[in-house]
Amino acid sequence: MKAFNRILLAATAAVILLFAVVNMILAADKTDGGRLYRVEISRLALEIEANGSADISECEYVTNIERYGERFYSTDSDYVIREINGELYRFDYRANGYSNKAHLVGIVNAVLGTMAILFIAVMLYIKFAILAPFERLSGLPYELSKGNLNAPIEETKNRFFGKFLWGIDILRENIEQQKQREREMQKEKKTLLLSLSHDIKTPLSAIKLYSAALSKNLYSDAEKQHKIAENINEKADEIEGYVSQIITASREDFFSLEVNMGEFYLSELVEKIAGYYREKLALIKTDFIIGKYKNCLLSGDLSRSVEVLQNVMENALKYGDGKCVELIFPGDDECVQIAIRNSGCTLGKDNLPHIFESFWRGANAGNIGGNGLGLYICRQLMHRMNGEIFAEINDDIITVAAVFARA
Repeated sequence: MKAFNRILLAATAAVILLFAVVNMILAADKTDGGRLYRVEISRLALEIEANGSADISECEYVTNIERYGERFYSTDSDYVIREINGELYRFDYRANGYSNKAHLVGIVNAVLGTMAILFIAVMLYIKFAILAPFERLSGLPYELSKGNLNAPIEETKNRFFGKFLWGIDILRENIEQQKQREREMQKEKKTLLLSLSHDIKTPLSAIKLYSAALSKNLYSDAEKQHKIAENINEKADEIEGYVSQIITASREDFFSLEVNMGEFYLSELVEKIAGYYREKLALIKTDFIIGKYKNCLLSGDLSRSVEVLQNVMENALKYGDGKCVELIFPGDDECVQIAIRNSGCTLGKDNLPHIFESFWRGANAGNIGGNGLGLYICRQLMHRMNGEIFAEINDDIITVAAVFARA
């Protein structure tokens, strides 16, 4: 902002200097800018010289011709005296156009003044309407990087950045809420892990005790040994249950998958996906086919629905052969299916039940980057929107369909 203030100050000084220079030039100009009246006077003088009189009815500037006499010098008008045929004649005239220098200076100053006011007004508008909102945000990234999410951002009705500032404030609040949820979740997980770790010690101690007894042949009776082996197996199952709880706690609810339920048209969802991928697929020479559909009102979260279809589309581009991707709409009276189909699938049908599990990656992943969470997130989101998602493979064609409830 300081740099802009310096520019504004320099521009104002330049405007003032321009005023001064223009007025100095006009003041230094000693010429009479409008001498068209002299042409008329010369013409009239020739006419008087030839005829002894002249007609001024068609003259634009000459207003009167006076022959020398008592009232020869009694006039308030500008005039020129000429001697014609030995007599003096006075030609009264009015100045033409902008010959009046004061009038010209006034007009020039008025134009320059208007331009200066408009220029300074535009500069001030840019300062307060465009730059000032960013000035208020200048320290926000640094504060966010330090984890300071408490200072609210004042809302504004600025037509350019009011909504932007409001969005930044909502983002700050969401980050703060997410941070709080993560702290609570971490606390719950630590408590759970400590509790499970303590619970594991009991069956583990029993297993160690039984193992030591068996190793030292303290139980010679075969029936007793069989009973001890069953106890060890029972305790091992108990430990396995605790381990399963630890695994579940480490992966479930790890993502913030909030859904704002509402209603939206199928065409809105299709247009968003088509608008994003039509150009992208054209650049990589992949055909993108959108099937026919009947527009209807769906129940769910539009932004989350877009996220689901984008995840499926990215998988189609990542693991397909790049020839063609289709967006189709299988018929269903009770719900609406949106399916994405592509060829080049190398995933075995026996792996199909696992593709929606978290952190699972198929044998066809190879060196392709990923973490096995995309389709897992899709299923979680669809369940939260009272929908479903499933996949099927026919030969080398895989179809992943999202099922939405009608509104």
